[in-house]
Amino acid sequence: MIYKLLPSAEWADALARGRFTGSAVDHQDGFIHLSAADQVVETARRHFAGATGLTLLTVDPDRLGAALRWEPSRGGALFPHLYGELPVTAVVAAEALPVDTPAADAVAELLS
Repeated sequence: MIYKLLPSAEWADALARGRFTGSAVDHQDGFIHLSAADQVVETARRHFAGATGLTLLTVDPDRLGAALRWEPSRGGALFPHLYGELPVTAVVAAEALPVDTPAADAVAELLS
């Protein structure tokens, strides 16, 4: 499985549309940023410190087809990048993070 951390309001919008088209940084970079299980806690720490109202999506990579590419990013590690929309049918779980717990800690607990 791979993961996407995003504001819960963006997930609610995606559910209504049937697809997630990306957050602001995704639009800026031209792909939807995703993380592997061993990367998502550090992603939460680096990019979502202090943020509240977040949801962690668990995504089945087999449902994404050729639009999913593993490319070098942070420190040369390969990260999953989705060049296209994320269909809600590819999301196998969506967990709202508790607002009183730092995002990285909440993600680590969900994945343990």
